[in-house]
Amino acid sequence: MKRHVVIAFVYAVAAMACGVFYREFTKFSDFTGVTALGKVHTHLFMLGMVVFLLVALFDAKLSLRQSKLYKPFVIVYNIGVPLASVMMLVRGVLQVAGVTVSAGADGAVAGISGVGHVVTAAGNSVVLRDAAGRAEGEKGGAV
Repeated sequence: MKRHVVIAFVYAVAAMACGVFYREFTKFSDFTGVTALGKVHTHLFMLGMVVFLLVALFDAKLSLRQSKLYKPFVIVYNIGVPLASVMMLVRGVLQVAGVTVSAGADGAVAGISGVGHVVTAAGNSVVLRDAAGRAEGEKGGAV
């Protein structure tokens, strides 16, 4: 459980750093519009901190670490969330700076961010499927 809380703490610190960066960078650039930078903070808090705090709770109740799917979840999920977040940061910095990129580069940023989101979802489905199976097994055994 301690490992999950540490990972959640790292995501919380990253989320706060991204929130400060968003606020200061947009203020420094006199930018008042909507940008992807504003969503990185929330993504890291929800997909990072909150999910790993929930995993800590599930692990305490259902011993998720005992599952053969636990390690793939941690690896896959911790690739997906940072990948999506970094690409959202790139997109936001380009938006705030007013940099016009080619259609190919724009598509690459969107595509890599999308891959990060898909990898995150894949990691989530692994642990959720396993947790549901364990909860069902626990429920069935109790009857």
